[in-house]
Amino acid sequence: MDLTGTLLIAMPGMEDPRFDASVILICAHSPNGAMGLIINKPVTDLNFKTLLEQLGIPHLPEGRGISVHFGGPVERGRGFVLHSRDYRAKEGTMDIAGQYGMTATQDILRALGRGEGPKAALLALGYAGWGPGQLEAEILRNDWLTSDAPDAVVFGGDALAKWGAALRHLGVEPMALSATAGRA
Repeated sequence: MDLTGTLLIAMPGMEDPRFDASVILICAHSPNGAMGLIINKPVTDLNFKTLLEQLGIPHLPEGRGISVHFGGPVERGRGFVLHSRDYRAKEGTMDIAGQYGMTATQDILRALGRGEGPKAALLALGYAGWGPGQLEAEILRNDWLTSDAPDAVVFGGDALAKWGAALRHLGVEPMALSATAGRA
């Protein structure tokens, strides 16, 4: 099973509070483990312009409204830009299932600061990671639902509404979900 390019949608009752009501885009998945970015948890104490200033990267005064998210609990000081496929850095852009790109170099930050770069983008600080077989076990335990990853959910304007939007994309009404699950 390769979940690269799919969404993980946290089920109600997620035991780990860092992932409560999370929507995660899986950026890489193999027998060695998985890596993804939480796309619906904006940080409240840092905006994109301030981040560029802290890094000494020039930016246009009007700038772009790139949202900054808590991408996951691993390497929280490291930034990853998830973006549309219309941008590719000279080095360091990872293709995500032919649908998205992820760039972790400052080239993309410079481009965005100039008002250039990809049409759609969000910045994630940190990432979510799973060891071999860990994600598969969590899915079997009913911790996550999986879905394709439509642009409207990935780059949708209201980050806090993405969990509900991802569920509705699957045809599930959020209020109809239960924290308990079973097997037939």
